[in-house]
Amino acid sequence: MIESALRAWVAFFKPLGLHYSFVLDAGELAAFGHGLLVTLQLCAWTIPVSLLFGVLIAAGLTSGRAWLARPLQAFVEVTRNTPTLVQLYCAFLVLNMLITQKLGGGNPVTPFAWVVIVVALHKGVFHAEALRAGIQAVPRVTLEAARSLALSHGQILLQVELPLAVRFALPALVNNLVDLVKMTAIASAIAVGDVTYESIMIWSHRDNVLELLLLILLYFGLLTWLVGVGGRWLEERLRMPGYGQ
Repeated sequence: MIESALRAWVAFFKPLGLHYSFVLDAGELAAFGHGLLVTLQLCAWTIPVSLLFGVLIAAGLTSGRAWLARPLQAFVEVTRNTPTLVQLYCAFLVLNMLITQKLGGGNPVTPFAWVVIVVALHKGVFHAEALRAGIQAVPRVTLEAARSLALSHGQILLQVELPLAVRFALPALVNNLVDLVKMTAIASAIAVGDVTYESIMIWSHRDNVLELLLLILLYFGLLTWLVGVGGRWLEERLRMPGYGQ
């Protein structure tokens, strides 16, 4: 039944000049499906890790401690002003080599992990800037009320500032996450088997670049649409009258 559906798919698009015959090759179809899964796994890892980095960096930037805030400010400037692909090459080709040499050959950090780390750090910086702006937008009277309850700096950050900052920053955070999903495509640059890399492997043997590019666009369009829908749902869920609304 599946094979019949695939043949119908190929037959439907053939008159339009689109050749999807690769789906009838079990090996190529499996490779493409694996690429779809790897891209989904990259998104599933980088989204929460980038948000964690964003919270940690924002906390450091707003900590009031110069010894912590200034190095983080420098890191933010360097990270957001350099291309992500260059950062990935530096991490994989330089840091990865140094770690391998230090460990005498064995390296626990896989190419997949390097993509997660680099992309999550890159977008984490943008998350941090959005959260920092949100933290600074928290009304002073709210902070004074929290201090009057004898809350520590950490408690104020976690229980007062961050919950309100997330509401202020949520549209920017969702926009960052949409960009993050698209950014995972750079994984193909270091031969991580995502949908882009597997598609390149397929079209290197077939004349179907356009067909596969259309599938890649549709797939990333679906993923980013889902992130956008989830973001709008959170905005409605977390809406507080009088706070950024």
